[in-house]
Amino acid sequence: MIRLEKLSLVFNLGTPDENTALENINLSVKAQDYITIIGSNGAGKTSLFNAISGTYAPHSGHIYLREKPEAAERDITREPEFRRARYIGRIFQNPLLGTAGRMTLADNMVICKQKGYRGLKISLNRKLREQFRGQLAELGMGLENRLSDNVELFSGGQRQALTLLMTVMSRPSLLLLDEHTAALDPWNAERVMELTMRFTKEYKLTVMMITHNMSQALEMGNRLLMMDGGEIILDLDAGEKAKLTTAGLVERFRSIRNKELAHDEMLLQ
Repeated sequence: MIRLEKLSLVFNLGTPDENTALENINLSVKAQDYITIIGSNGAGKTSLFNAISGTYAPHSGHIYLREKPEAAERDITREPEFRRARYIGRIFQNPLLGTAGRMTLADNMVICKQKGYRGLKISLNRKLREQFRGQLAELGMGLENRLSDNVELFSGGQRQALTLLMTVMSRPSLLLLDEHTAALDPWNAERVMELTMRFTKEYKLTVMMITHNMSQALEMGNRLLMMDGGEIILDLDAGEKAKLTTAGLVERFRSIRNKELAHDEMLLQ
């Protein structure tokens, strides 16, 4: 679905503050891959998502996308972020970023259904309300009864679950999950993760997920990437992942980089 070829991302090029966020990344993501991504702070995980989603243009290299398995691959390296948002969905750690808080739940759902604000031509009739209620009921949070409420009244867990539902409704070619449960309490984090796995299977999504939970990275998905210093240093398939423990993964990092994995949050999971 997406292919990165010799991709590098450099900030403040040619200045004393020059920083290489990504260095010569080569990566192919297949349709219906579920890839977990781990690494210490500053390893390049979010920079990778920023490059894929178009937030920052790479210094060198190319990004190719195949929107559907039967479609031709095309170069999107210089395509702006707002255009990529039509086929690349991204959910951030902050649950407030994925919805319009001062609009009603119904209006948020309408905008999602028509993929943007432009025109706002869809009429919120009884049939559409019932459709929205059915979709919202799947979240198990009672939001199907709150279509007239402004979204800013909802909890963080409710807003993140709603963001997930709305993103899935847009049928993205690729879904980027940027630690999307990290800011939630344990109950909501577990609920949102359950919904993530259910929607992934139901809609046959292609997913890349950043996590600091090494156990979760080993248990979920069919592939695991470990990053360090802006590079992908480990790329494990489902079979290789199944044979590893958290301690084994830490040892793999140590043997590859000849240093300790300096991230307490990851090691405590």
